[in-house]
Amino acid sequence: MNRVGLIEWLKPKTIQSYLVSMVLGLVFIQVVVSWFIISGLASDLTRHQIGQTALKTALAVAEIPQIRRALLSDDPYHVIQPLAETIRKKTGAAFVVVGDTKGVRYSHPVRERIGQHFVGGDTGPAISEGKSYVSQARGTLGVSLRGMTPVYDYNSRIIGFVSVGYLTENIRKTIPRYLNKPLLSILGMCAVGVLSAVFIAWQLKRITLGLEPAEITSLYLERGAVLESIREGVIALDDQGQVRLANKAAFRYTGIDPEILGKSRDVREVLPEAGLMRTLRTGEAEHDLERVVNGRELVFNIIPVLHADKVHGVVASFRRKDELDRLADELSRVQEYTELLRGQTHEYSNKLHTIAGLIQIGAHREALDLVTTESSGYEDIIRFLNEAVPHPVIAAIVLGKFNRARELKIDFQVDREGTMLDVPEWLPQDKLVTIVGNLIANAFDAVLQQDKDNRRVDLSFTDLGKEIIFEVSDSGPGIPQELLDRIFEKGVSTKGPGRRGLGLFLARQRTRELGGWITVAPGELGGALFTVAIPKHQKGKP
Repeated sequence: MNRVGLIEWLKPKTIQSYLVSMVLGLVFIQVVVSWFIISGLASDLTRHQIGQTALKTALAVAEIPQIRRALLSDDPYHVIQPLAETIRKKTGAAFVVVGDTKGVRYSHPVRERIGQHFVGGDTGPAISEGKSYVSQARGTLGVSLRGMTPVYDYNSRIIGFVSVGYLTENIRKTIPRYLNKPLLSILGMCAVGVLSAVFIAWQLKRITLGLEPAEITSLYLERGAVLESIREGVIALDDQGQVRLANKAAFRYTGIDPEILGKSRDVREVLPEAGLMRTLRTGEAEHDLERVVNGRELVFNIIPVLHADKVHGVVASFRRKDELDRLADELSRVQEYTELLRGQTHEYSNKLHTIAGLIQIGAHREALDLVTTESSGYEDIIRFLNEAVPHPVIAAIVLGKFNRARELKIDFQVDREGTMLDVPEWLPQDKLVTIVGNLIANAFDAVLQQDKDNRRVDLSFTDLGKEIIFEVSDSGPGIPQELLDRIFEKGVSTKGPGRRGLGLFLARQRTRELGGWITVAPGELGGALFTVAIPKHQKGKP
């Protein structure tokens, strides 16, 4: 196996091996550093303790009366040597040397060196200055740690010195005894570190849903690419309401400067109008919510991030409402035109079959009357719409509903006294279509529950005055009293379960967007009467 292959083989492959390797490396570094620190401290403490022991022993020897008297006598050797050797053996010192002020030794472990001068050159402070101290010097036995102290006579005059020493070589040999317990502690720490690394790796793998580092990296890169490829704005929050990510479309749609997001990540400061904290608190998804953010109308879909039945964050996607409105406008027009053509096709097909039957049975007069009636009926409504409603989109929705009513056998009456000549240019006709179309469709659904001779819907409108007013009444069963206050809410319907209850909700929403109002009350036909009023002037403008 070559070097590159060996490195690849040793390279961690899983998150557990990564973590165990890193923890082991960290533990190894800690063990080495701890060992150096502890061994250094043990060495310093041992040297300090032995030095203090040597000094205390020297002080004790200097206070022995026999030592004082022997130094003042003519023959100090015979008294000092036996006494010093006895003390040395009991204390375990390398030597106990007693000398005079000239540095001549009167005791030594090696008898031949008695009477010679003390070696080391560290007696000066004790003899000349009367100091007691610990020093290290090289003597005849080797380098030693010495306790030095002067010896005084009865008149407090210095008459000699005492030096008690321990060889540094022997001191080094005693240090390992003090490191056994720290070494066991360090090895125990290593074992705990390895076990902890294995446990943490297992726990981390569970938290990361079993993904390995390479997979997490790929997911992160793919997430960024996916986010930027989405045309919708996307913002993700954590469980504290902090913005974790946002794509470029989010900044473009909301008009937020990315630098602002870098300074404050709290969504309540960055996007307070979005209302994302509600989903974070309740854990309930919200769809197709219209919110105004920085003066821009946006449509939000807000989904909670759930794991183990706990909310861990929120993801919101949104688009500008005007973009959706353009699509809705196009779809609405296509739908209305389709409905118009479908109604006309069915109606004309039925009429043609009727005319063909009348001709076949020889009822030519009745066939001619039917043709005249049908022609005059369409001509009449078309002529009225051309004169009273010179707006093709509004006229188309009324004509489409007229044909749909004939197909459904509904008596749909349009008030011929109404006019729609003064519609301001600022009013979006697609929103008017949504309002009128949904109200008429709702009325058709209501009267279909009645007998065929009691299916009537009336439409009236006027643009006189400062408001544009539409009224739609029907002969249906009306609105139940318990639903009157909630009939415009999303999902509320009088048509039974399975119906979305969206038409009246959209009608009220579009009316409010135009600054108008909508009401419902019992009508003269026996059913409901819906009234819509929309001001001709925009808010804040004359």
